[in-house]
Amino acid sequence: MRRLFTDFDGPIMDVSERYYQVYLYCLARIKLPNQLVNTLTKAEFWHCKRSQIPETEIALKSGLTEYSQPERFAKLRRNTVHTEPYFKYDRLNEMAIAALEQAQAEGLELAVMTMRRVCELDPAIEAYDLGRFFPPERRFCLANDYVKTQDVQDKTRSMANALKTLPQATSQWMVGDTEADIIAGKTHGIYTIGVLSGIRSQERLELNQPEKIVNNLAEAVALIAAT
Repeated sequence: MRRLFTDFDGPIMDVSERYYQVYLYCLARIKLPNQLVNTLTKAEFWHCKRSQIPETEIALKSGLTEYSQPERFAKLRRNTVHTEPYFKYDRLNEMAIAALEQAQAEGLELAVMTMRRVCELDPAIEAYDLGRFFPPERRFCLANDYVKTQDVQDKTRSMANALKTLPQATSQWMVGDTEADIIAGKTHGIYTIGVLSGIRSQERLELNQPEKIVNNLAEAVALIAAT
């Protein structure tokens, strides 16, 4: 059996609009009534996120220069970005469904590994009929009451749990858009493929040396099919 682990946000879901809407909300909440700000365009904002520019620096770029504003902006963003009202802005990445269908046609067992909580993952699985690719026993996410540490540690721990839970595979791949995905895969000896359809730029992904970097999940599946 051959198995493909994939992250959810990035390879499958486009979260850029959710993140941008949260940015706009936080900027409006933190600025003073008569304070002039420099609202970044979505392209400018997403470039900052993909380059891992700190939240406080994004705040400064946006004109939040008063005392404590950058720190309050960063805290509010962290507390807001994964809340229920904003998940409605997520969209399926173009060709994601076709890529998953192609993976199944190639005989790959699919498993999803994400830092979403159960209450954040299951509604999206249902809304887009993704259960046909990821049955409950192949969904690896955080419990609703899980206390997060760092994504790298949490995802590496989740991968260890998945490998204990699932039947042994002859070959395995991990596809993801962040350093957490790459490190989780490499820690457990799994071939890693970074994708550029998510929240990290090629330069940031290269720092963690995945075996390959491709544009999207469809290209990752094609690469695996050719091996």
